[in-house]
Amino acid sequence: MKTKKVVLGFSGGLDTSFCVKYLSEDKGYEVHSIIVDTGGFTEDELKRIEAHAYNLGVKTHTTVNAVHSYYDTIIKYLIFGNVLKNNTYPLSVSAERLSQALHIAKHAQQLQADAVAHGSTGAGNDQVRFDMIFHIMIPGIEIITPIRDLQLSREAEIDYLKQKHVQMNFEKSMYSINKGLWGTSVGGKETLNSKGILPEEAWPTQVTKTQPEEVELGFVKGELYTVNGTTFTHPTDAIKHLQLIAAPFGIGRDIHVGDTIIGIKGRVGFEAAAPMIILKAHHALEKHVLTKWQLSWKDQLAAFYGNWLHEGQILDPVMRNIEAFLTDSQQQVTGKVFVQLLPYRFQIIGIESPYDLMNSKFGKYGEMNTGFTGEDVRGFSKIFGNQVAIFHKVKEQQHAQ
Repeated sequence: MKTKKVVLGFSGGLDTSFCVKYLSEDKGYEVHSIIVDTGGFTEDELKRIEAHAYNLGVKTHTTVNAVHSYYDTIIKYLIFGNVLKNNTYPLSVSAERLSQALHIAKHAQQLQADAVAHGSTGAGNDQVRFDMIFHIMIPGIEIITPIRDLQLSREAEIDYLKQKHVQMNFEKSMYSINKGLWGTSVGGKETLNSKGILPEEAWPTQVTKTQPEEVELGFVKGELYTVNGTTFTHPTDAIKHLQLIAAPFGIGRDIHVGDTIIGIKGRVGFEAAAPMIILKAHHALEKHVLTKWQLSWKDQLAAFYGNWLHEGQILDPVMRNIEAFLTDSQQQVTGKVFVQLLPYRFQIIGIESPYDLMNSKFGKYGEMNTGFTGEDVRGFSKIFGNQVAIFHKVKEQQHAQ
């Protein structure tokens, strides 16, 4: 009988290590592991994870560098939309899980696998994101989720792997950390309750900078390409460079409280210096170069886009429609933004852009105008409020009867 193939999304941690042994030795599958790098691993880490996968007994292991595609298909639009979930969270983990799921599904197609597997538990958002994308992209392929289905505790997984003579570090840090291009999430005992802040040592980047610095960010059609005059070939490189500059200030630290896909409230810490600065700098530039109705409609569509993305609906065609609008809105979002970095915070100093609508040729707010006269404003004010004036006159007449 032909051995069935299963493609396993693999991180090298406890859950996915258990999955390899369980699927290959207990269930008899030919396991093909895949790790999708969305900016959270070094080359050495990826090599160690590959070696660990083969030691566990996988048939093949594949490493996918998805950093550029992750940006091009998801992060770019989060920047265009200035997307912050609940005005707080830059969707660090939720965005990268979708990129990972898409690549895992594609790999399963290429290998003509009989099944696909992931190590999600039954208590979070990721199980829905992975399952839903697999159902859409590789319909009919069996989805195996050992950790969720067996309702395993961490201790039970460790006991199982020790019985299988697996050599790995079973000591878990007090804090779970998930690092990617668009931020790092941090979970710990303080985030399990409604009150509590992560201690200094729990943050991935310690504060080592205390003196103010100014950074100059250059955007071209909404995308970051230059930092302090250095031009990068791809925006991902500019993001990484800005992260190195800003993270030591302790910028971009916060705790997000949000609604999960499965209907419960969740709380997570995150560190996202570059994403937070980029989003605020980009928004500042937009406020100078876009009209008020462009800004208004962008806000509404971007809020929906962020929420729908968070819930795993990246394949909904309405997302392509919104992306088209967001892309078109960026045609004049070009210029420099000046930002001052300080310990634990930053502030936008100002912008320079050839498309700046705050142009002295057309008047200075609160001082003088050159594009219209006082008489123009008299007439405009009367006409602009005409319908409301009629409403109140009719209302008064009816009350007087």
